[in-house]
Amino acid sequence: MSRALTTLLLLRSGYTYVPYSSLESVIEQTKEAHYMALRKTQGAIRSDAPEWEPWVIYFLRALQQQKKRLEKKIEREKIVIDTLPELSVQVLELVKEHGKITISQIVKITGANRNTVKKHLQSLVSVNHLTQHGTGKGTWYGRA
Repeated sequence: MSRALTTLLLLRSGYTYVPYSSLESVIEQTKEAHYMALRKTQGAIRSDAPEWEPWVIYFLRALQQQKKRLEKKIEREKIVIDTLPELSVQVLELVKEHGKITISQIVKITGANRNTVKKHLQSLVSVNHLTQHGTGKGTWYGRA
């Protein structure tokens, strides 16, 4: 429960890393330290001098670890994007912006040839940058 509340408070405070790099997974991997910090803090919480330091230090270290993970993720994405053709990069940006997209929408927005768009989409799906949903005219593409 404390992990869910922490994430909720971070999101409400404008902390934008959460959707891109899970603080939950950082806490899960350091679960023992998390519970120790909580116990130490909870043990003195109702006293005249609550001891916030164990949990605050744990929490700040978890945020730091999350930031490092995000930096690595961004670097990997940058390397991938630098190797993709311009139209493929545009398609990924459109999916990021709209959540899901169809071939017709891509053609309309980019002005690219329909068959060229299909080839780029097939390539992006084959390397797991996108997922294809449906077949025929109802087909749409989303993030992998």
